[in-house]
Amino acid sequence: MSTKTDKLLSVLKLQPVVPVLIIDDVATAVPLARALVAGGLKAIEITLRTPAALDALRAVADQVEGAVAGAGTILNAAQYEQAVKAGSQFIVSPGTTQELIDAANDSEIPLLPGAATASEVMGLREEGYDVMKFFPAEQAGGASYLKSLSSPLAGTLFCPTGGISLSNAKDYLSLPNVVCVGGSWVAPKELVAKGDWAGITRLAAEAFALKG
Repeated sequence: MSTKTDKLLSVLKLQPVVPVLIIDDVATAVPLARALVAGGLKAIEITLRTPAALDALRAVADQVEGAVAGAGTILNAAQYEQAVKAGSQFIVSPGTTQELIDAANDSEIPLLPGAATASEVMGLREEGYDVMKFFPAEQAGGASYLKSLSSPLAGTLFCPTGGISLSNAKDYLSLPNVVCVGGSWVAPKELVAKGDWAGITRLAAEAFALKG
């Protein structure tokens, strides 16, 4: 487990913000990913929420130099396998099931499992996980809730996702148990629709600067 945890942490520590993307049109995937990488955001989560997602993931994994493509919204073992075959280097789930844990155990590609309560975190720790996605972050209690978990559940690291923006990202990033945050604000739909890749690179660079 520790080798996979190291592999996952090496991805999550690349940057303070992991872009969470919903891609409707495969044609936008490569230029969008290139724009994010140019701004410093190399690890990119493409969510399996659209028919185009797997093809978009494959295109980014194959064609975007410097990108570390991951798959999000993975709900079952079949999707896990499809995402890995498409080139995903990390897998993200909104919650956790035994089926997903079994799929992760059978794969070389690490899972960032979702948790929202102390009991879920404890259950994942029993399975050998100490790096998790906290989702939906704002709706589940926000930075103050996550801060309150840091002492009783010491040694657990989180990537909070859900409702996070440039304005509140630092509230999370300042916590000792947060390794990075996930956010969709770095790739707004209107900029993607216009093909404003320079605008997206600026937003990515602004997000990358939160590291300081």
